[in-house]
Amino acid sequence: MIGIIMGSISDLNIMQGAADILEKFDIPYEIEIVSAHRTPQKMVEYATSAAERGLKVIIAGAGGAAHLPGMVASCTILPVIGVPVKSGNSIDGWDSVLSILQMPSGVPVATVALNAAQNAGLLAVQILATSSPSVALRLLEYKEELKEKVTRMNEELKNSFQ
Repeated sequence: MIGIIMGSISDLNIMQGAADILEKFDIPYEIEIVSAHRTPQKMVEYATSAAERGLKVIIAGAGGAAHLPGMVASCTILPVIGVPVKSGNSIDGWDSVLSILQMPSGVPVATVALNAAQNAGLLAVQILATSSPSVALRLLEYKEELKEKVTRMNEELKNSFQ
C-alpha cells in the first residue's frame, strides 16, 4: 500500500523509521533502493507503475542533491513524501532539505524535517486515514497514546522536583 524508497543503502537507518510506523499501524509496504542518478530507468519504472501496483503513497528518502522525491513525483499522480537525509558528504543536511522542499509549481512533494522518516510514515498513515475508517481509528488511538505519554512525562517531571 505504501512504497518506501531511498537512493542508497546508507539511507536505511533513517528510512527504517517510516517502516516502523507503518508496521505499528499494520499498513503493508514495500521498501527498495531506487537511485535517481544511478538507476534512472528503474526510478521511472517504479514511479510510473506504482499506482497500478496498488501503492497509495510513496515515501522517498534522499541525501545530498536529493533528486529522488521530486523526480518520482514528476512521474506519478500519487502523493510523494520526501525525507531529506543528512548524508556523509553533506555539511549539515540543508542541501537535501532544500532540494526536496523547493519543487517547481506543478510537481509538489510533501517534505518532512531532516531525517524525519517516522513523520513521513505518520503522514502516509494520515493520508490513508482519509479513506479508511479503520486506519483513522488506529490513528486516533495513536494520538491518544501520545497525549497519555506527555501526561506521564509531566507527572515524572513534577515528582522529580518534590
